[in-house]
Amino acid sequence: MRGKLNLDTILKEIGRQNCFLSEITVFELYYGAENSDNPTKSFKAVDDFVKGLSIIPICSCLTRYAKEKVRFRKIGKPMHDEFDLLIGVSAVENKLTLVTDNQKDF
Repeated sequence: MRGKLNLDTILKEIGRQNCFLSEITVFELYYGAENSDNPTKSFKAVDDFVKGLSIIPICSCLTRYAKEKVRFRKIGKPMHDEFDLLIGVSAVENKLTLVTDNQKDF
């Protein structure tokens, strides 16, 4: 949404039908819109961006979430951002490639 990843270009090249969002990502986008200086404009931007993209529910990855959270804790790298962990395991569980500019948490 901030223009960092050239998503418009990527979506045109790949096709919107081949792009997926975790429902957690959608939650975060709407939170960002509500928290922005112009929520009305931001909500419209989110609505336009999300339109036509498949939204992946998190319920299909609940078991993997639990396993990964425990695995990270046991190796001494506990995940403190529950949303990032849910986004990551959603991608893995659905055999999708995760695209993010947040390399630190992924």
